[in-house]
Formats: sequence, C-alpha cells, structure tokens
Amino acid sequence: MRINLKNLTVQVLIAIVIGILIGQFFPAFGVQLKVLGDIFVKLIKMIIAPIVFFTIVIGFANMGDMKKIGRIGGKALLYFEIITTFAMAIGIAVMYVISPGSGMDISKVGAKAADVAKYAKQAAETPHGFVDFLMSIIPDSVVGALAKGEMLPVLFFSVLFGLSMAGLGEKAKPVTVFFEKLNEIFFRLVALIMRFSPFAAGGAMAYTIGNFGIASLFSLGKMMGSVYITMILFVVLILGTVARFYGFSIFNLLKFIKEEILLVLGTSSSESALPRLMERLEKYGCSKSVVGLVVPTGYSFNLDGTSIYLSMAALFIAQAYGIELTLVQILTLLGVLMLTSKGAAGVTGSGFITLAATLAAIPGNVIPVEGMALLLGVDRFMSEARAITNLIGNSVATVVIAKSENQFNPAQTQASEASTSSMGTDSGSLIAGSN
Repeated sequence: MRINLKNLTVQVLIAIVIGILIGQFFPAFGVQLKVLGDIFVKLIKMIIAPIVFFTIVIGFANMGDMKKIGRIGGKALLYFEIITTFAMAIGIAVMYVISPGSGMDISKVGAKAADVAKYAKQAAETPHGFVDFLMSIIPDSVVGALAKGEMLPVLFFSVLFGLSMAGLGEKAKPVTVFFEKLNEIFFRLVALIMRFSPFAAGGAMAYTIGNFGIASLFSLGKMMGSVYITMILFVVLILGTVARFYGFSIFNLLKFIKEEILLVLGTSSSESALPRLMERLEKYGCSKSVVGLVVPTGYSFNLDGTSIYLSMAALFIAQAYGIELTLVQILTLLGVLMLTSKGAAGVTGSGFITLAATLAAIPGNVIPVEGMALLLGVDRFMSEARAITNLIGNSVATVVIAKSENQFNPAQTQASEASTSSMGTDSGSLIAGSN
C-alpha cells in the first residue's frame, strides 16, 4: 500500500506529528511556530464573510419561495436548540457520574488570577444579556459587518438581502448570476489557501506542545478524558441516532469530511474548515441553498461541542470548590448557557471567554470565576475536541435539514467518491512511476 503524499489528509497528519516532535524537543522554536496557525486562521477569516454572504444570497434567490425559506430556517433553528440542549444535558450527566473536579487541589488558583482576569474582562465587555444579544445581531453598517467578519451581523444582513432578491424573482436573476461567478472565485481562493493548511496544523501543534509540554496532556487528565468521552458519546449516540433516523450513516459522513476534521484538529478552530465544509456537503448530496443557510447559521447557533464544554467546565469548577448545586441552580446554569453559547466564534479561546461570561451571569455568583485558572493549562487541548464536535454537529444538521426538505441527492455523493477514488489512483500511479 503506497502513501499518497499529495493527499491533503496525509499532509495534515504528517504535519501534526512533526509539530508534536518539534514542540517536544525544540519547545522554544515550537512556540515561535504559532504564527503559522495564526496566519492560516486570518486567511480563512478574511474570506468567510463574503463566502457566507454570497452563499446565503444565492441560495435564497434560487429557492425563490419565501415560505420555503422560512420553513427551512425555522426547522434549522428548532433543530439547533433541541440538539444543543441534549449536548449540555449529556455534559452535566457525565460530570455527575465521573465527578472529575472532586478532590482537586485549588491552592494554586490565586497564582493564576491575572491570567483569568483578561478573560473575565473580555467577557464583561461582550454583551450577553438578551436585549444586548439581539442588538449585537444588527450591524452598525453593511460595510462594517463584512469588514469585521462577525458572523451574526453578516448572517442578519445576508438573510435580509437574500429575502429581498427572492422577492424580486426574475428581476434579480442577473445579480444572482454575477454573485455565483464571484462565489466561484472565492472558493477557488479557498483551494489556494488550503495548500498552506499542513504548515498551519503543524505550527499550531508545535506551539501547543512547546508552550504547555506533553506533560500537560496528562495533567487534569480526568477532566480532559471526561470531555472527550462525552463528545464521542454525543457524536456516536445522539448524532448517530439522528443520522440513522434520517437514513444515513454518521460514520460514512465522518469519513467523507475527514480532511476538514483533521484540519480542525491541527488548528483548534472550526472556522478554519468552514468554506471547505460547505463545498464538501454539497458534494455529499445537500442542495446549495440548504448548505448556504444551515452551515453559516449553525456556526453561531449550533455549537454542540462548545455547549458540552461550557456545561462540564462550570460543574468542574463547582466540584473543585466543593460547591453542591441545587436543581434550580443547575437549571439556571442550563438557561444561561442556552444564551451565552449562541454566537460564540469558532476561534481558539472563545470558549474560555464565553465560560467567564457564563459564570459571571449566574445569579449570586455561585461558581467563582477565578476557578477558571484550574483549566488554563489544558483548555487548548479541549478546544480541539469542541471545535471538531461543532464541525460534525453542523454537518449532521445540514444533511438532516436537506433530507427533511427533499433537497438531498445521494447520486452526488457517489459521483464525488468515484472522482476522489479516481484521483487517488492516478496520483498513486504517478508516485509509483516516479520511484
């Protein structure tokens, strides 16, 4: 069996392994390589706003039927709320079964108070009240929304613009065609940027190991293990059951988007794979209009991994401090999480900021914010798990909505797999010939 070194999956895997080795044996150099991951994430963020805008607008314009648009959007939001609630409930249940925070040494929390303070400050500056949340969705200006790349304002404007075009019908056709051409250019740009992804994945992993050390993978291992177990259970049991009900295999879907999963593993950012994911889900069989509406919306409203992490992290801190939460306090925590988890970006560190906002928003300050210091050392490693779960959750949601709307064509999946297989065979032959 020959390894196809031209395959992006193979390249990313090799880069991650090299990154781990550099971080372990040359930690100072590994820390400096963080810039590679930062460059890649900035490149991706640079094109996310226009891609989301064009995809949603084109989808709405081609769909035409306003009732259909409203139905798909309503289904998606209802699905998001149900699944994220399940995600948080599973996280809370696992925490009470395993109880990883019990008996935790909290003597060093004070020494890390300064590190926690910056997250608490960022959380305080971020609007998390219901009214503030609604106001933050509306951009100050169209140009400002696209320039800042904030997902919710871009979504809001894109939906309004798309609805307006759909309402015009044939009159808007020339604009739709123009946007479709522009969208093709942006996806071509994505393909160019993706060539840099192995360097980004390797650099990000080198930084993680070089900065925190491999030993940090084992410190707080019980909490990390609990998070990973919970997310695996969520993907296999909850999402797997949903997938089976709608007539597709969760494992086949994971195999289809494996390159995007590996990219997120390397960069710890679900946003890094967003443009490619949209393209892959279309090839999987979902219609362009459903992908254009569900995937970008899901990145703000369907953060399953982030929801699981937030619920587990809050209870971990409570357990470490020996705080017994009442049923009312647990339900309050769930209610606060339903709000604070919405709109959290997919970039590394946002989960920690949102956690600070969640703890601060719970009435009576029941769970101390400074307890977040206990998680500082391993948050980076858990961010990878929540980013991957977010990616998988949004992929499943898109297929579910597409199937429920009869906008899923399995022939596209078969054609894509045949094309990929053919390309792999041709590449393998070229490599064999060169040897």
